[in-house]
Amino acid sequence: VQLQASGGGLVQAGDSLRLSCAASGRPFSSTSIAWFRQAPGKERNFVVSVNWGDGRTSYADSVKGRFTISSDKAQNTVSLQMNTLKPEDTAVYFCAARTGSPYVYHMQDYSSWGQGTLVTVSS
Repeated sequence: VQLQASGGGLVQAGDSLRLSCAASGRPFSSTSIAWFRQAPGKERNFVVSVNWGDGRTSYADSVKGRFTISSDKAQNTVSLQMNTLKPEDTAVYFCAARTGSPYVYHMQDYSSWGQGTLVTVSS
């Protein structure tokens, strides 16, 4: 599956932003789609994931209670609603896909990647 991320931008601390990840075709029910983020000079880290088939989700502790992932099977998209944004959320956000469990947190375990979308949160 090919992925395309969109929705990044410049916001202030406390604001909300919604990212979208569009899949080129309908993912299989075994597919899990995740969001990773990479801040300048840092590693790419797991943020959140969802299994396309059964909706199981997993969140990094740093975003629990603020970010929500959802899938739209009619549009073949996965969205990331980000609320109460903080300056430390500033990063390039990537969506990625893998076959299997959503409880996988290393980027090397995801085989398909979309281009990144930049989120900048000013203080």
